Amino acid sequence: MLNNKNILLCVTGGIAVYKAVALVSKLSQAGANVKVVMTDSAKEFVQPLSFQVMSRNDVYFDTFDEKDSGVIAHIDLADWADLVVVAPATANVIGKLANGIADNMVTTILLATEAEVWIAPAMNVHMYAHPAVVRNIAQLHADGYRFIEPSEGFLACGYIGKGRLEEPERITELISQHFNNTTEKLLAGKKVVITAGPTRERIDPVRYVSNFSSGKMGYAMASAAQQLGADTVLISGPVDLAVPSGVRVVYVESAAQMYDAVLTEYDDASIVVKSAAVADYRPKLIHDQKMKKKAGDDVLELERTTDILKSLGERKQHQLLIGFAAETTDVIAYGKKKLESKNLDYIIVNDVTDPAGGFGSDTNVVTLLTREGEATPFNAMAKDQLAIRLLETIIQYESDKQHDR
Repeated sequence: MLNNKNILLCVTGGIAVYKAVALVSKLSQAGANVKVVMTDSAKEFVQPLSFQVMSRNDVYFDTFDEKDSGVIAHIDLADWADLVVVAPATANVIGKLANGIADNMVTTILLATEAEVWIAPAMNVHMYAHPAVVRNIAQLHADGYRFIEPSEGFLACGYIGKGRLEEPERITELISQHFNNTTEKLLAGKKVVITAGPTRERIDPVRYVSNFSSGKMGYAMASAAQQLGADTVLISGPVDLAVPSGVRVVYVESAAQMYDAVLTEYDDASIVVKSAAVADYRPKLIHDQKMKKKAGDDVLELERTTDILKSLGERKQHQLLIGFAAETTDVIAYGKKKLESKNLDYIIVNDVTDPAGGFGSDTNVVTLLTREGEATPFNAMAKDQLAIRLLETIIQYESDKQHDR
């Protein structure tokens, strides 16, 4: 799968370093040439000899240790790599790279290489959510770096949450897909508009009506569209997610703002994917000052928001319109009804009570419904992988229609 591909693995200090040893093994078994660069902190967890045995190459860690006098080691390694992977990536190295700091061999190589760089974070759940780390990750996304999201589970520190280094098998699979061009540029020349996340409908300056949408599926769809070659526009409600590399983002808060943003991008769009969980209702009266608690119950009067998806279906000309339906019962039946009533070309339905596909989950379980009555189920898989599969399936459906005409 990876025959003669040169993978430079940059290993930084954290308990997940032991997984990096397994990653070298998996990549080598897949045919890759692997060289390893370690920070001093990484050497506190695993000795360089382990990586040397697995890779059958020298291990590098000292910028000033020139093993070959004919080359400058950190430049030679930077030029040698077809792909650079930082795994595990600590908050420290992410912060240094985001700010252009090169004070060890790993960071020096990262600034010198022209190869694509993938970053696989691993850290405590609270560190991963810290505003500085979130800000640094967002900066690296904007700079064109690709991230392999950490998974959720029991962490070495004792906490349970997001921060586990992705499994070596999964990282190897992603690298194999990258080099085997499984993401053919099927959407080259197309403008794809994707909505994601929840909306917030203000009650007063400190309260709002919203929902549990994390935006992860919408962001995965945007990343997939970009990988498939599309000119991708992401219209996002309030979420705590990094924007996929190469995607243009428009941030909104309310349903009304999302409606206006979508219409602005709609006329020249080829494909519109409406995955945002837009509020169906908003407070009829928005208070300028904080509502004070008073004796007894109170009533919050709500009014309908504009049905964005229905409006797009009514305005549709050449656009391919794809909707999402998050349901809790009779998922397929409700999906079919929505498909027809809103003049959609496709709808992707899922049961949000399913633990493998609920709000906030890193995986999803969905069924793709077509206007022709076909239903294609997709079993539980990572949302980034699912997004690619969904778009590729829809593109294939459209291609088959053209051939049948």
